[in-house]
Amino acid sequence: MPADTISIMGIFASENSAATAIDGLRETAWTVERVHSPIPSHAIEHALELPKSRVGWFTLAGGITGFFTGFLLAAFTATRWSLMVSGKPVVALVPFFIVGFEFTILFAVFGNVLGLISQARLPRFDTRPGYDERFSGDRFGVLARCHADEQDELTRFFEENGAETKTVNEWMER
Repeated sequence: MPADTISIMGIFASENSAATAIDGLRETAWTVERVHSPIPSHAIEHALELPKSRVGWFTLAGGITGFFTGFLLAAFTATRWSLMVSGKPVVALVPFFIVGFEFTILFAVFGNVLGLISQARLPRFDTRPGYDERFSGDRFGVLARCHADEQDELTRFFEENGAETKTVNEWMER
């Protein structure tokens, strides 16, 4: 964070007032750093205008990889043993598609979990500056960054929207 900027946390009692503040921040030069919520909130999610998640692409890649892995594993195993049954071909497509389907499901789940972990940037071993335990209970937090000379204006903006305000530096000193 540049030296001439400061981060201020607005602590809200309701999700609607937090969402209203996020909407208001979008119309200013101040930037929203992050938002803390004790519950999944569609109002806050809508106010943040987040991009679509990329986890689905991980799932798709895992599923495609799984299908070809399963099909090729079954075909490789059949060719290594070369067991002829009633004159049928060694590499039979229909039974191998079943194995490919099962591997599709397995690898899609693996891809989904890996995508979730990587896109959520997990694991996080340290608590980020500005986090308050009340965000896990009944409060909503909006952390915004502004230039140092605009600190009073941002504080006033949060207070006009019904928030208690704290600077991140206050938490870091504790």
